[in-house]
Amino acid sequence: MKMQRPFLCVLTALAVLFTLAVLPEVEAKPIQLTYSIFFPATHAQCQAGVEWAQEVEKRSNGQVQITVYPGGTLTQANQCYDGVVNGISDIGMSVFAYTRGRFPVMEAVDLPLGYPDGLTATRTVNAFYEKFRPAELSDVKVLYLHAHGPGLLHTRTPVKSLEDLKAMKIRSTGLSAKVVEALGAVPVAMPQGATYESLQKGVVEGTFGPIEVLKGWRQAEVIKATTDCYAVGYTTAMFVVMNPQKWAQLPPDVQEVMTAVSREWVDVHGKSWDSADAAGREFTLSLGNAIIPLEEAESARWTQAVAPIIAEYAASADQKGLKGTESVSELQRLIGEFSGQK
Repeated sequence: MKMQRPFLCVLTALAVLFTLAVLPEVEAKPIQLTYSIFFPATHAQCQAGVEWAQEVEKRSNGQVQITVYPGGTLTQANQCYDGVVNGISDIGMSVFAYTRGRFPVMEAVDLPLGYPDGLTATRTVNAFYEKFRPAELSDVKVLYLHAHGPGLLHTRTPVKSLEDLKAMKIRSTGLSAKVVEALGAVPVAMPQGATYESLQKGVVEGTFGPIEVLKGWRQAEVIKATTDCYAVGYTTAMFVVMNPQKWAQLPPDVQEVMTAVSREWVDVHGKSWDSADAAGREFTLSLGNAIIPLEEAESARWTQAVAPIIAEYAASADQKGLKGTESVSELQRLIGEFSGQK
C-alpha cells in the first residue's frame, strides 16, 4: 500500500494540472454585444444587418454573440448615434440626417447629385469617408456606411411639373428638406416610421425617398403616384458604428473579423438597396399606382432649381474650413467612377 501512494500522488497532481489547463477554455464565455437598428425587422436593410452579425459570430468561431434590437426598440432612430457613444448599445445603425447639423461633412453625401442606384451611392459614401475621415465621427468606431438609391417623389396626387408640386407638404429629412423647399414645396421633417400614418391622414401630401420605401415601409398603400425625378436624385447616408471603448476591448482577431466582414457588407447593403428598389417599383405598380417620368425640359427645370443647394453647401462648408468645394467635386468624381460598376 505504501508503494502505491507516490503513484496516486502523481495521478492526483496530473489531474489538477489538467483541470487548471482546461478550465479557462471551459469557462470562457462569448463576448456579448448589442446592436440597435432603426429599421423594422422585416426591412431588407435590417435583415442585412442581422446577417452581418451572424457572419461575425460565425467567423469569430462564436467568440462574439450579437443581439440585434430592430425597429428602434433599444434606441430610437434619432438617438441611435448618441446611444452608441454613451454605451446604451454597443453597435448602432441609423441615419446621419436624423440629427441635422451634427455631421456637416457627411451632409455633402446627401446632396442632389444624381445618384443612379444604391450600390453606387453606398460605394461612394464609404470611399468619401475613407478619403476625408471627418472629425465629427471621431467619437465612434465606424464599421461601414451605406446609402439608398435615388430619392424620388411619392405623392397622394400625381406630380408632373414644378407647378403641381408648389406648396405641397412633403415629408423629408436632412438636406432633402432643402430639395423640397427649392422645388417650391413645404418640407415636413419626420422619420420613416411616422410617414405612413402621416400620409394616410393627410398630414403630409407626399414624401421624398427611394422607391423601396413603397414596399419596405408599405407607403405604396397610402400614395397614388411616383415622380421619376432622377436628375435631382439624392441619397441618404446611414452609419453602422460601434462604441470605441467596446471596440478597444475586443481581441485583435475579433477586430480583424469585424473589419473584414464590414468591408464585404458595403456591397451587400448596396445591392440590397437596389433589389429593394426593384421590389418597391413592382409593388406600387401592382397596387395600380402611377410612375411618372419627367419630360426632358421639365427635368432640366428641376435640376436648375436645386443647383443653388449644392453651391450653397460648398460655399458654407468652405467658410467653416470643411473643404466643401473639394467634397462636392470628389463626390461627383466617385459617382462617375462607381456608376455602371456591378
